[in-house]
Amino acid sequence: MREHLDGLPQQSAAPYSRSRPLPPYRGILAVDAKDFTGHPAIEHEVISRAVPELLRTALVRAGLPELWAERKFPASTGDGYVFGFDPSLMPFVIHPLLLTLQEVLSDFNVMSHGAVPIRLRVSLNVGPLPDTGDEFGGNGTARNDTHRLLDSRPVKAVLASHKENVTHVAAILSDRCYEDAVAGGYTGRHPDHFVEVAATVDGKPFAQRAWLYVPQPSGPLYEEAPTTAGGAAEVKPKDAPPPRNARAQGTRADYRAPNGIINTGTVHGGQSVENKRITGDYVAGDYVEGNKAGKVRGFQGDQVRGNKNRRRS
Repeated sequence: MREHLDGLPQQSAAPYSRSRPLPPYRGILAVDAKDFTGHPAIEHEVISRAVPELLRTALVRAGLPELWAERKFPASTGDGYVFGFDPSLMPFVIHPLLLTLQEVLSDFNVMSHGAVPIRLRVSLNVGPLPDTGDEFGGNGTARNDTHRLLDSRPVKAVLASHKENVTHVAAILSDRCYEDAVAGGYTGRHPDHFVEVAATVDGKPFAQRAWLYVPQPSGPLYEEAPTTAGGAAEVKPKDAPPPRNARAQGTRADYRAPNGIINTGTVHGGQSVENKRITGDYVAGDYVEGNKAGKVRGFQGDQVRGNKNRRRS
């Protein structure tokens, strides 16, 4: 009895059943155009054709033409593009390629009057992927994770919150990519350029540590927030302002006002003013503790200047 029928794919050995060589390690670069489906259908083909050409132009400008010529399992994703490359070149893909891609897109969006503006999310990863030389090559966990990172909340939030006329590229690196190329010191960018995030995808069982890099930021970056009670990590703006209801939580504010204080707005919680003058061994001053009106609205007309109990000679 034949083990398999002609014309049908031969079944591979089950996982964990025997040892086999790992596929070659590849660097993986994937890009997506922001708001692709939001453009009219007539513009979709224009964007799909422009994205790989913009990548090729950036690689040439960055001095990496061989990376484009020797790319592995290249494929259009409709709103983006993906290919594999020699992982030893990953430090150069991080920098200067990402910065150069930002510059290429800036030129394209500013100088190409009437053209569709394009902003790109970029995902970088590394891992073992087979290269069969056909349309089925390059499939594996590393590639799947690359696309999940590309669709993750932090990198989408960057392009949504940064100015569209300034920031044209937002990149996210897998933790392994960051540790090997950036933390290892091989990339011409200091680790301070990168922000650690919890990469999650809405509706997908995916959560990984990752790193944001924005060559030309124009808004808040994002960082990993403490894990919530439900066990899921949230992503919040870096250096975010306090919550809107912070004042309503009874937060006390202390001020030093040598020349007095004027209440011209709404004051919640306690208010403390302390003015002191030292004359020899004598200390005189005004000290106001607590909230004299509970809630102060508008200008109250109370103004304290200097020392009310000034010692007279």
